[in-house]
Amino acid sequence: MSLTADEVNKIAWLARLAIDVDKVDAYARDLSGILGFVEQMDQVDTAGVAPMAHPQDLSQRLRPDVVSETDQRELFQGIAPRVEAGLYLVPKVIE
Repeated sequence: MSLTADEVNKIAWLARLAIDVDKVDAYARDLSGILGFVEQMDQVDTAGVAPMAHPQDLSQRLRPDVVSETDQRELFQGIAPRVEAGLYLVPKVIE
């Protein structure tokens, strides 16, 4: 798959990225290379490969599911500037 300069500009706009106009062709070439590599990987036969969560055969260290923090709600709400009905009141920032 090959990307055009217009497609790169559209992707940059959707991602809200500012890119230099003189680098659009280089981005198109690099992204096309990545997409080509993905297409190449998609052609590999993985029918006999078992899915795995991790490439190495390791077990995860787990801790007991026990509450380790104390409830400090009253303490934190006591120092908050404004609290109402157990909720923190904050200034409106979006009109």
